[in-house]
Formats: sequence, C-alpha cells, structure tokens
Amino acid sequence: TFIIATAFVISGASAAFAHITLERGEAPVGSTYKAVFRVPHGCDGKATNVVRVQIPEGFIGVKPMPKPGWTLEKVKGAYAKSYELYGASISEGVKEVVWKGGSLGDDEYDEFVLRGSLAADLPIGTMLYFPVVQECGDKAERWIEIPAVGQSEDELELPAPGLKLLEKAGDDE
Repeated sequence: TFIIATAFVISGASAAFAHITLERGEAPVGSTYKAVFRVPHGCDGKATNVVRVQIPEGFIGVKPMPKPGWTLEKVKGAYAKSYELYGASISEGVKEVVWKGGSLGDDEYDEFVLRGSLAADLPIGTMLYFPVVQECGDKAERWIEIPAVGQSEDELELPAPGLKLLEKAGDDE
C-alpha cells in the first residue's frame, strides 16, 4: 500500500505541474503586479502556437511583454466600471492578451508575461482568476475552470491560474 500511495502522490503532483500557473500566486490590492504565466508544455504531443489570457475585472492598465518569435495582440474593451489609476479615471483597457505564431514544443517550457495594477477596491482574501486558452494547431487546452464556493482548485481538471488578493502593506486607511 505504501507504493500505491506514493504513486498516487507522485501522479497527483505531476498533474499539478501540467497546469498553466502564475509564478507568484499572491499580491496586495492597489499594487502593480507582474503576472508570469508558466506554460509547462504543448498539447498532447503538439507544439503550442497561441496563448490567450483573459484579463479579469479589476486588473487594469495591462501591458503585455512582447516575445521574440510571437505576434502580440491586445484586445481592448470597456471595464464594468471606472477605476482610478495614477490619478486618472479609466473606464477601458486591455481585456485579453494573445501571443500567437510562435512554437512551444510539447517537451519545452516557456513563460508569458504581462503587468498591470490590481484595483484598490478588489476584495482582500479572495482569488482573482486569469482564464487561459492554449492552442496547439487544431487542439486546445482551456485552462478556464474557476472553483465554486467551497471547492478546491485541485478538484478541477483545467483550473484557471489564480492570484490571492492580499491587504496592501502599510495602508493606514
């Protein structure tokens, strides 16, 4: 039974590494956050050639990092409400970032980076999810599942990368 239990733990751990994840899984509200999406492989033997990241409400002023060999597309749209950013009121911005045309082999690893600001009024202690679609030719892995209340991310087959929202340090309000 020890061998079976060990094999189960190892297979569970390898499944967790198969997910697209954020390098840093927590950040304070009201701060700038550099989101590094770790893509550990392609799709079932095929190379990844498109990575789409949906920007959640409250993550504003998004600027993606270009990647050599990939075309960068920024899909803009209206926010659900206006936000304060660097003393200005903004009501629209980047809603989706798409890197396409590159080639990340199934046996390779890469990172896709963007930065933005976490709105000061986001609820502390909750998770902010970034749904990601990874396309590999005619296949796609949709890392878009968000846990229901009381459900663990570990229970999901294709969980969206999540960011835990922390209280801003040194805030005297």
